[in-house]
Amino acid sequence: MASSFNRVILAGNMTRDPEARSLPSGQALTKFSLAVNRSYTTKEGEKREEVTYVDIESYGKQAEIIAKYCGKGSGILVEGRLKLDQWEDKKTGEKRSRLGVVLENFTFIGGRGQGSGEEGGSAPRSRGGNDTPSAPADQGGDDVPF
Repeated sequence: MASSFNRVILAGNMTRDPEARSLPSGQALTKFSLAVNRSYTTKEGEKREEVTYVDIESYGKQAEIIAKYCGKGSGILVEGRLKLDQWEDKKTGEKRSRLGVVLENFTFIGGRGQGSGEEGGSAPRSRGGNDTPSAPADQGGDDVPF
C-alpha cells in the first residue's frame, strides 16, 4: 500500500471572531472560519473571484494565542491536516459530514489594520509541532517556542 500524505496550507482572512473554550481536560480549543479567495479570468476575458470557506480547529497554546490576538478580518496563514467529522442529524436521522482543518502551525499575516492585534509585519509565528490532538478528547503538548 502506498503511504499517504495529509497536509494543507491556506492563507486568508477570518470570517468571524474566533470561538475559544476549554475542553474537559483543560486544554484550550479555538475554532474559526477562514475565507480563501481565488481570482481568475474566464476564457471570455471576464475577471471573477471565487471564495472558499474553511472551518479551522486549533488546540493548546496556539488556540490561546489565536483567541487573544485575532478577530474578524484577521489575516492568517494556516498549516494543518484535513479532518472529516461525521455525525447523525438528531432531527432527521440523516448521516452528515464536514471536512475541516486541524491547525498544526500558523503565521499572522497583515498588520494591526488587518485585525491581527500586532504591529506591522512583525507578527509571531507558531511552530507547535504535535500541539494538536488526533481527536478532541486527546491531550497534546503545549510547546510553543516563544
